[in-house]
Amino acid sequence: MRLLIIEDDREAAAYLVKAFREAGHAVDHAGDGLDGYALAREGDYDVLIVDRMLPKLDGLSLVRSLREQAITTPVLILSALGQVDDRVKGLRAGGDDYLPKPYAFSELLARTEVLARRRTAPTGHSEATAYRVGDLELDRLSHRVTRAGREIVLQPREFRLLEYLMRHAGQVVTRTMLLEHVWDYHFDPQTNVIDVHVSRLRAKIDRGFEHPMIHTVRGAGYVIRPDEPQAP
Repeated sequence: MRLLIIEDDREAAAYLVKAFREAGHAVDHAGDGLDGYALAREGDYDVLIVDRMLPKLDGLSLVRSLREQAITTPVLILSALGQVDDRVKGLRAGGDDYLPKPYAFSELLARTEVLARRRTAPTGHSEATAYRVGDLELDRLSHRVTRAGREIVLQPREFRLLEYLMRHAGQVVTRTMLLEHVWDYHFDPQTNVIDVHVSRLRAKIDRGFEHPMIHTVRGAGYVIRPDEPQAP
């Protein structure tokens, strides 16, 4: 993997750079938010590891700015702020994962590898390259999503979530299925990370349209379906 670590604590940054390099990965480091933002925009990284509390430009603003520039590199946010509200803010800002401090490096490494693997996973020969549900279309090759001809910009995790829902259109998809196939990681069973991402995806897919497509099935999971019959 090629990683960018954006961390202002010199001791913590030195430890992470050394540990990731010993694990066989290429690592760059930025000591403040502005330098990190510049490197993230110009560099071709597999994962960005971003501390939340940064000088010059805080971590959440950094991630939000990258997403506004359509930079979809997966982001893992590190923070001493680990309450539910803090994690939700991090995910809503555009983070793909959020790891509170203190943490074990083995867990950080595993989570980083998952994000990189999901980003670079090869397409299976038997899988469709595009999906359509009603007026919603997803192209896996171009990573383009449109509804009624209007392009919808999604972050990497949102794209994978929508892809999985569309692949199983009309079927109820459980939270366990999403954890296993979209995150490929066993989060705390009580986490609301799925709810946060589905809510964010629903806002992008359904906002401005008369008929919602993403539905919550109480006690079961989620389903995507067109509410209106498709024209022949």
